[in-house]
Amino acid sequence: MYSTNVAHALVLTCMLLQPLMVFAQLNKQKPQEVQNVGVEEHLGDTIPLDLTFATSEGDSVTLAELMQDDKPVILNPVYYNCPMLCSMVINAIYQGVEDVKWNPGDDYNIITFSFNPDEDYRLAASVKDSIMQKFNREGAAEGWHFLTGNEQTIRKLTESVGFKYEKVDNKEQYAHSAAIMFLSPKGIITRYLYGINYKEFDIRNGLYEAADGEIGSTLEKVALYCYVYDADSNSYVPVAWRVMQVGGFIIVLALGIFLGFMWFGHKFTNNKKKELNGSA
Repeated sequence: MYSTNVAHALVLTCMLLQPLMVFAQLNKQKPQEVQNVGVEEHLGDTIPLDLTFATSEGDSVTLAELMQDDKPVILNPVYYNCPMLCSMVINAIYQGVEDVKWNPGDDYNIITFSFNPDEDYRLAASVKDSIMQKFNREGAAEGWHFLTGNEQTIRKLTESVGFKYEKVDNKEQYAHSAAIMFLSPKGIITRYLYGINYKEFDIRNGLYEAADGEIGSTLEKVALYCYVYDADSNSYVPVAWRVMQVGGFIIVLALGIFLGFMWFGHKFTNNKKKELNGSA
């Protein structure tokens, strides 16, 4: 009798909890518009450099031509008529690179491209003009490219970097995430950064990493060597053993210089004494 009552109680409890469990499962599901939206990282893959886009001047250009100066690249997928998120991402890039001492065009390039095939070069030009009016850096206009393309070309590029987006039904808008990618001079994907706030230090590290250390001064290279990317915090964090390596090298170097001065000083003093003794 007791076991029967317990069984009935368990069945009743499960029946009462079932709607809550179903609701929780439904609540975890994404809305239909964003089921296939997000970023799937393709680190180490190479983007198709033979793809042709239109520049903000209306000329045709391949990605290979934009990367032929052997510089790392920040790749920025957006659409120019985006009511909010895309403009925030572009402004976040601007604010981040504005504080970086390295110059677009001289040390690295930025490629912003629209994933909306209905947008043309005139719209890209207007967005570029609004950014360049604020970004008072010599050569920036030559190093920051704003592109448009057709559906097939756009799909090939976004798929190569794992950037997934969907057009919202009955609206001229897209559901998408906020992310930028760092590319090596050969078009290899080296890093992703997410969100609408990119720290200067993270951008600098991303570019340094994409350039395989071939960018920046010696002092900057030493400092950036001590950091690695942490996926959990979406930023670059110091690595203890690298810091210890650099610290140990500096200590050994300083000690070597000190002992060198001591040795030369001692030798100089002995030579002086010999000279005085010889003259006496």
